Amino acid sequence: MSHTPGPQPRLDVRGAVDLSSLARPATPAPGTPGGLPAPGAYVVDVDEASFPALVQRSTEHPVVVVLWAGWSEVSQQAAAALAALADQDAGRWLLARIDSEANPQIAAAFQAQSVPSVVAVLAGQPLPLYQGAPPADQVRGVIDQVLAAAEANGITGRVTPATAAPADEPEPEPELPPLHQAAYDAIERDDLDAAIAAYEQALRENPRDALARAGLAQVRLLVRTRDADLQAVRTAAASNPRDVDAQLAVADLDVLGGKVDDAFSRLIDLLAITKSEPVRVRLVDLFEVVGSDDPRVVAARRAMANALY
Repeated sequence: MSHTPGPQPRLDVRGAVDLSSLARPATPAPGTPGGLPAPGAYVVDVDEASFPALVQRSTEHPVVVVLWAGWSEVSQQAAAALAALADQDAGRWLLARIDSEANPQIAAAFQAQSVPSVVAVLAGQPLPLYQGAPPADQVRGVIDQVLAAAEANGITGRVTPATAAPADEPEPEPELPPLHQAAYDAIERDDLDAAIAAYEQALRENPRDALARAGLAQVRLLVRTRDADLQAVRTAAASNPRDVDAQLAVADLDVLGGKVDDAFSRLIDLLAITKSEPVRVRLVDLFEVVGSDDPRVVAARRAMANALY
């Protein structure tokens, strides 16, 4: 069991950028062939939408998170072993299963480097436990330490057992506006040109449609980077520090790979030297990709203004 000394930062899933999931085959749903077993009374599946509620629950009772992936048999074994212990302990703690590929922002928040990664959450603070799938007796010992730490901090509530929803009454997904749905469907079939056309039409009909503007920026980024050779792009950028096209290309790949600060710094430094309009436009486009309320975007907007004037 590995511990990080001192207070841990509270969990925040905002701002990680991973658009590759748009083209990734979906992991089979829990309870279906190829997926994890269906959740039990003390096991829940968590995504980015339900993650804040999970963190809140950690103030009432211990939460153990397993980050897994559909391609990793070891991670599925680790999740199964933890689920068995959660059932044995009958509500002393809650197991949260999180698909790390479907929820990259959560994986980034936990700083997970591999799957499976197992982390406890006590009163909103993460406590790294282990990676991989150690023997069952070792896992039992780790969970006992988590329970002891929770009790020492007054986190002694019990988990209310979950009841399965009727199989024939799935919750309906919220409907998207028609043009947004058309863009989403186009992305699903890998027709990015059609997705761009749908988002552009949505913006013509409503220039203030922020979701369409963000979606358009994201799809354009996918188009620009689809056939990029990462090594060749980086070599070209390193060899030609003032080549605008080369720097724009590597900044795109940096944002796609989550290196947002690197991308913004690169383009702002170039803008200060060249005052290039294409650089300014690309920065604004990447701000849309990352999100206008992201603190890195707020800081980069100020830096861009200073670079221009």
